[in-house]
Amino acid sequence: MAALHIPSELRPIAAIFSQSGYRCFLVGGAVRDLLMGISPGDLDLATDATPQQVTSLFRRVIPTGVAHGTVTILFQGGQYEVTTFRTETTYSDGRRPDSVAFASTIDEDLSRRDFTINGIALDLNNGHVVDPFGGRDDIHRRVVRAIGEPDQRFGEDALRLLRAIRFAVKLGFSIDEDTLAAVRRAADSIARISAERVRDELTRMILSPDPRRALRLLRDTQLLEHVLPELTRGIGVPQDGSAAPDVFEHLALSTEGAPADRLDLRLAALLHDVAKPDCLQEQEGALLFYGHDESSATIAEGVLRRLRFPNRLIARVCHLIRHHMFHYTDEWTDSAVRRFLARVGGENVEDLFALRVADRYGKIGRHTPDPMLDELRGRITEMTARRDAVSVADLAVNGSDLMTAGIPSGPAVGTTLRFLLEAVMDDPNQNNRARLLEIARRFYEDRLNVEQ
Repeated sequence: MAALHIPSELRPIAAIFSQSGYRCFLVGGAVRDLLMGISPGDLDLATDATPQQVTSLFRRVIPTGVAHGTVTILFQGGQYEVTTFRTETTYSDGRRPDSVAFASTIDEDLSRRDFTINGIALDLNNGHVVDPFGGRDDIHRRVVRAIGEPDQRFGEDALRLLRAIRFAVKLGFSIDEDTLAAVRRAADSIARISAERVRDELTRMILSPDPRRALRLLRDTQLLEHVLPELTRGIGVPQDGSAAPDVFEHLALSTEGAPADRLDLRLAALLHDVAKPDCLQEQEGALLFYGHDESSATIAEGVLRRLRFPNRLIARVCHLIRHHMFHYTDEWTDSAVRRFLARVGGENVEDLFALRVADRYGKIGRHTPDPMLDELRGRITEMTARRDAVSVADLAVNGSDLMTAGIPSGPAVGTTLRFLLEAVMDDPNQNNRARLLEIARRFYEDRLNVEQ
């Protein structure tokens, strides 16, 4: 078997191990990627040296997981996780080994890993590939296959159920039949896994080149009902559109239609219609989903909180979902466009348009021009160039100006500012200091002062 090219940054590290009489291997996904001609990400190493011996070889070492045989070396500007060859005992909780023991060979170490494509090592002394479980053949066959007995592998760590799907969609591989059947049998064990670990795997699937396939695999293996049960309710619920027969397929396809580098937009696309099953009505043969935008935002917030996504991301996703059902026509007045901007926030407009594009993709299965969206974008661009006021911050006066003009501090100031914003959205020419102070005094005297 031909030797594999050793990444240049690892050569001096390998030399240090070798000169001290230790063996060192590149392991995990990096070897798989090198065999596939892909630039590897993290360069994780395995060695027969103990953590204490590794620490003695390098000047800067972080004891990241000494109990499990792992340290991180800082070397020539890089960080490299180094783990002593080890074996693992039983997994009582289905998440982590009850104990680990150091092993004497790289083959023993590889035997504890999840899939054959990840159970390959590269000897950094000579570039030879160590492949005791046929991972190289599985790469050529484009198959994800568990090492050894699949039920045992998934019983050790249920997160591997999601990892099988994630690797399949990331690499464009199929899943070995025995491995896939074992995923189905073990689906309910995913409940043992923390929300954070599930979230991280789902995030990688959603950002993968084929999130639609990932969601289908989750559905077909019964994992979906455990990790995203809200989506299962859309299965079989009719959905308008030639490419998506039901709400579930529409959401899966919409996710594919959102930008692949934006988690917030892909999550918004995934969940933007999740409440449609609750809102479905049929009138004169037409399917209607009144209020599904607001209800979907509420459900989405619950989903994302359960999965421990950051609060800022949750707020952004839910805002986009809440406002995705705008219906622009060329009959909108300039005032209506400004109110739309005020409602959704100018900083969110392009992302809201991207969600609308994904929604459209989720119905017809391809990206097509949307002349009305382009027209609305053009009108907004013109208003932005004119600096039309669409928020209180855009007004020519502020709260201090109003108090100086005689309006007492407190709720009356906020109420007056909101009234002024309505006035200038109707007529931008009124957005000058003198005119707004005049309107403010009259509003306070005629409306607020009388009410008090």
